[in-house]
Amino acid sequence: MKKKRHHIWKNIMIMAVVFLVASGSSIILQKTGVHEHITAIFIFAVFLTSILTDGYIYGIVSALVGTLAVNYAYTYPFYALDFRFQSNMISAVVMMAIAVLTGMLTTQVKTHEAIKVESEKERMRANLLRAVSHDIRTPLTTIYGASTTLLESGENYTKEQRIKILKGIQEDSDWLMRMVENLLSITRIDEGKIKIIKTPTVLDELIDSVMVKFHKRYPQQEVYLDLPEDIIIIPMDAILIEQVIFNLLENAVLHADGMTELILKVFVLGKQVVFEVSDNGCGIEKERLNGIFNGSYHLFEGRTASSDSKKHNSGIGLSVCQTIVKAHDGAITAENNPVGGAVFRFSLNIEEMKESE
Repeated sequence: MKKKRHHIWKNIMIMAVVFLVASGSSIILQKTGVHEHITAIFIFAVFLTSILTDGYIYGIVSALVGTLAVNYAYTYPFYALDFRFQSNMISAVVMMAIAVLTGMLTTQVKTHEAIKVESEKERMRANLLRAVSHDIRTPLTTIYGASTTLLESGENYTKEQRIKILKGIQEDSDWLMRMVENLLSITRIDEGKIKIIKTPTVLDELIDSVMVKFHKRYPQQEVYLDLPEDIIIIPMDAILIEQVIFNLLENAVLHADGMTELILKVFVLGKQVVFEVSDNGCGIEKERLNGIFNGSYHLFEGRTASSDSKKHNSGIGLSVCQTIVKAHDGAITAENNPVGGAVFRFSLNIEEMKESE
């Protein structure tokens, strides 16, 4: 309701501003004795209003107002409505025709664009669903097979073997839980169910929290940190940004084959803080770079399935990263490092906290 009211006031303001400018210009022309272009100015004002506002009503109202204004103030007899002259009637008809035709055209264009955007969203949802279904099948099969084995013939295995099987079930279950959390983050933010509330967050505390969680999950993977010496405070939703950094680090662990070095670097660039996760692994195939954040890039490149469920995450983690960063009015990119490996980089604005936040 508030959004609809906002659009109405926005359209009214556009119409008012356009006609104030048209009226001011006409007054100037009238004082200089140039009357013949005044009608053209109001016709152009009707055209602009029809383009810049939604639907037909504002264009038609502007045509009526313009017709009355020209007839009353700028044509003979002045300051009196008189439609007996043919030129006055022609002006009125032209303005109405422009308003209706322009309104029809802009409405069709906006409708077409809305349909196009919605179709693209549906395509992305379908690709995401196919990707998730494709990759979830493997850990589910593993969990089902392992649990069935323990139930049917667990007594035939040693204690160490049973513990190993149970750890496998635990790891795959944990992977599935994180997949679901990532999916929920995407859908909630896209549907506006999560409101990004930014609070001042100290950079060092943010990184410490991420590292604790990351090392708990990947105790063998060392991360080299390169952080500013100064205390940096960034307005953000700390929980969501933690998820972004964790996902980027995890992505390197899962996909950067041959990696021996993983670096998390943070630096200030102007009014932005830039987070950079780089590795010296296998890098990203050039044809996959453009679609790496869409949640299912590997399905379009003929990537074959792997028996190791840990090597699959459908790019969902990267899609989550893009969704969260965009919700923070930031930007995220991916590229190959010239010396080898990949670099993921995202930036957040260092902005003053507003009361609305």
